[in-house]
Amino acid sequence: MLTRRVAMSRAVRSAAAIASAGFLQVPVARSAGEERVVHSDAEWRALLTAEQYAVLRKEGTERPFTSPLLHEERRGTFACAGCGLPLFSSSTKFDSGTGWP
Repeated sequence: MLTRRVAMSRAVRSAAAIASAGFLQVPVARSAGEERVVHSDAEWRALLTAEQYAVLRKEGTERPFTSPLLHEERRGTFACAGCGLPLFSSSTKFDSGTGWP
Protein backbone atom coordinates (compact mmCIF):
# COMPACT_ATOMS: atom_id res chain seq x y z
CA MET A 1 0.00 0.00 0.00
CA LEU A 2 1.38 3.37 -0.97
CA THR A 3 1.10 5.62 2.03
CA ARG A 4 2.25 9.18 2.36
CA ARG A 5 5.24 8.02 4.44
CA VAL A 6 6.28 5.45 1.80
CA ALA A 7 5.89 8.00 -1.00
CA MET A 8 8.01 10.57 0.84
CA SER A 9 10.65 7.96 1.63
CA ARG A 10 10.87 6.98 -2.04
CA ALA A 11 11.08 10.62 -3.11
CA VAL A 12 13.97 11.30 -0.72
CA ARG A 13 15.85 8.19 -1.90
CA SER A 14 15.26 9.14 -5.55
CA ALA A 15 16.46 12.69 -4.96
CA ALA A 16 19.64 11.40 -3.35
CA ALA A 17 20.26 8.97 -6.21
CA ILE A 18 19.71 11.64 -8.85
CA ALA A 19 21.92 14.14 -7.04
CA SER A 20 24.72 11.61 -6.77
CA ALA A 21 24.25 10.51 -10.39
CA GLY A 22 25.20 13.95 -11.70
CA PHE A 23 22.22 14.59 -13.98
CA LEU A 24 22.82 18.32 -13.66
CA GLN A 25 26.30 19.09 -14.89
CA VAL A 26 28.29 20.99 -17.45
CA PRO A 27 28.87 18.53 -20.27
CA VAL A 28 32.19 17.70 -21.90
CA ALA A 29 32.55 19.45 -25.25
CA ARG A 30 32.45 17.11 -28.23
CA SER A 31 33.63 17.69 -31.77
CA ALA A 32 31.09 17.89 -34.58
CA GLY A 33 32.38 14.73 -36.27
CA GLU A 34 32.47 12.54 -33.17
CA GLU A 35 30.64 9.22 -33.48
CA ARG A 36 27.77 8.15 -31.25
CA VAL A 37 28.54 6.35 -27.99
CA VAL A 38 28.35 2.57 -28.40
CA HIS A 39 28.69 0.11 -25.50
CA SER A 40 27.60 -3.46 -24.92
CA ASP A 41 24.68 -4.04 -22.57
CA ALA A 42 27.10 -5.19 -19.85
CA GLU A 43 29.19 -2.02 -20.27
CA TRP A 44 26.08 0.18 -20.00
CA ARG A 45 25.06 -1.64 -16.81
CA ALA A 46 28.52 -1.02 -15.35
CA LEU A 47 28.59 2.66 -16.37
CA LEU A 48 25.07 3.64 -15.25
CA THR A 49 23.14 3.35 -12.01
CA ALA A 50 20.11 1.03 -12.03
CA GLU A 51 17.76 4.02 -12.41
CA GLN A 52 19.82 5.55 -15.22
CA TYR A 53 19.97 2.21 -17.03
CA ALA A 54 16.18 1.74 -16.77
CA VAL A 55 15.51 5.19 -18.22
CA LEU A 56 18.27 5.43 -20.82
CA ARG A 57 18.37 1.85 -22.08
CA LYS A 58 14.91 0.40 -21.29
CA GLU A 59 12.71 3.49 -21.83
CA GLY A 60 11.65 3.56 -18.18
CA THR A 61 10.18 6.55 -16.37
CA GLU A 62 8.78 7.49 -13.00
CA ARG A 63 5.17 8.12 -12.09
CA PRO A 64 3.97 11.70 -12.76
CA PHE A 65 4.62 14.26 -9.99
CA THR A 66 7.15 11.97 -8.20
CA SER A 67 10.46 13.12 -9.72
CA PRO A 68 12.76 15.15 -7.46
CA LEU A 69 13.73 17.08 -10.60
CA LEU A 70 10.18 18.47 -10.78
CA HIS A 71 11.20 21.25 -8.39
CA GLU A 72 14.85 21.52 -9.49
CA GLU A 73 15.89 25.19 -9.30
CA ARG A 74 19.68 25.08 -9.80
CA ARG A 75 21.08 26.84 -12.86
CA GLY A 76 23.10 24.90 -15.39
CA THR A 77 22.83 22.53 -18.29
CA PHE A 78 21.15 19.17 -17.99
CA ALA A 79 23.36 16.56 -19.65
CA CYS A 80 22.92 12.97 -20.74
CA ALA A 81 24.17 10.55 -18.08
CA GLY A 82 25.25 8.16 -20.84
CA CYS A 83 27.35 10.37 -23.09
CA GLY A 84 27.62 13.76 -21.38
CA LEU A 85 26.12 15.71 -24.29
CA PRO A 86 23.91 18.68 -23.34
CA LEU A 87 20.16 18.09 -23.28
CA PHE A 88 18.75 21.48 -22.26
CA SER A 89 19.51 24.53 -20.20
CA SER A 90 17.81 25.12 -16.87
CA SER A 91 16.66 28.46 -18.29
CA THR A 92 14.35 26.61 -20.73
CA LYS A 93 12.81 24.30 -18.09
CA PHE A 94 9.14 25.00 -17.39
CA ASP A 95 6.19 23.45 -15.59
CA SER A 96 4.17 21.70 -18.29
CA GLY A 97 1.52 20.61 -15.79
CA THR A 98 2.04 16.95 -16.79
CA GLY A 99 4.03 15.94 -13.71
CA TRP A 100 7.29 15.39 -15.57
CA PRO A 101 10.07 17.96 -15.38
